[in-house]
Amino acid sequence: MTSRILRPARATRRTPRPRTAGPLGRRLPLVAAAVVAAALTAACGPSAQSTGAAAPAAPGQPSQTLAAATESASAEASPTASGTPSTPPSASASAGTPAGASPTSSRGKPAPPAKPAPKPSRTTAAAPAPAARIPGPGYDSSADAQKLIDAALRAAKADGRMVLLDFGANWCGNCKAADKVFAQPRTASVLGASYHLVKVDIGGDSSANSALLRKYSPSGGTYKMPVLVVVSATGTVRTDTHVTGNPALTSDGIGSFLRKWAS
Repeated sequence: MTSRILRPARATRRTPRPRTAGPLGRRLPLVAAAVVAAALTAACGPSAQSTGAAAPAAPGQPSQTLAAATESASAEASPTASGTPSTPPSASASAGTPAGASPTSSRGKPAPPAKPAPKPSRTTAAAPAPAARIPGPGYDSSADAQKLIDAALRAAKADGRMVLLDFGANWCGNCKAADKVFAQPRTASVLGASYHLVKVDIGGDSSANSALLRKYSPSGGTYKMPVLVVVSATGTVRTDTHVTGNPALTSDGIGSFLRKWAS
């Protein structure tokens, strides 16, 4: 019998060879590029660009290139990019309105015409009536006293003044004193503005003038000249100095008398 010598087996271990990182390292950039492209597609949506558009950007290309491509595709798909220019709203509105037509409101009713600016009112003050003529000093014995009184009453009706009858005589000292006061500017201003003065001579033999005296101063008796009688435009006697007494024959006395009975 053949004897076999059993030899212990060698406990030999095989150390596995480390894999080279060459193929995996070459595939990592492609995987990274695919991930970036997928992320961009998810963020921007699917591209609307038709076949033949520019290819997607390569890995490492700036994202502005993809955005520009997307904007270009959107511009091609937009209806405003067609060759027909849009009409401005103002042009279309003006084209629909015929020349010379009045503007209309939003409801179709014609707008009311603009009102002209009001003209400034002109208030013209009434011109004051000219001062009445004042007779000179003395008394005219040849004058028709009745006609002079009638004319003064007509004028008083027209301008609203009073009539002042002055009965006196050329030889009367008080009458001359009153004439001097009538001629003074301040008294003449009031007399001309408010009265029509009629001087009646009662110092002569005129019975007509004496009758006028008794008509406007009917109390009778002895008259102290001058007798001043204020008569309204209707012929009504307002005051008679034969009854009330004469005022002081001064500027203040006659002036106060005239102003009191002027209205």
